[in-house]
Amino acid sequence: MKIWQEEDVGSAEGKKKILIMDDEVMIGEIACQMLSFIGYESMHVTSGEKAIEVYRQQLESGEPFDVVIMDLTIPGGMGGSEAVVEILAIDPQARVLVSSGYSNNQIMTNFAEYGFRGVIEKPFDMQALQEAIEAVL
Repeated sequence: MKIWQEEDVGSAEGKKKILIMDDEVMIGEIACQMLSFIGYESMHVTSGEKAIEVYRQQLESGEPFDVVIMDLTIPGGMGGSEAVVEILAIDPQARVLVSSGYSNNQIMTNFAEYGFRGVIEKPFDMQALQEAIEAVL
């Protein structure tokens, strides 16, 4: 499922675009609603493969995502730890955050070693989401 939310924020540079990759549709929808309220455009995808595809398309169209937030694990699919490698191969400057409820996971603890720029622990609130994004912009 994809959700694309767009509104004019009135700034000269336009709204920042955030890609959310999470297999849980409800989490993706809520994150998109939070991002819209904060003032970002957002898109939600449910797999690492789709995140890579959409990221590539947006980059090639000249409208790249400013930040990508990836769920660490996707049961039966490509999670954030695999997808970040592919996204960084496409765009070494990509700003990718990892998200998980498993805060003691080695990747969450040593996120930079895996190519991530930051961490968002689940469950997150709007303030934590905004702070994590602003830290990498």
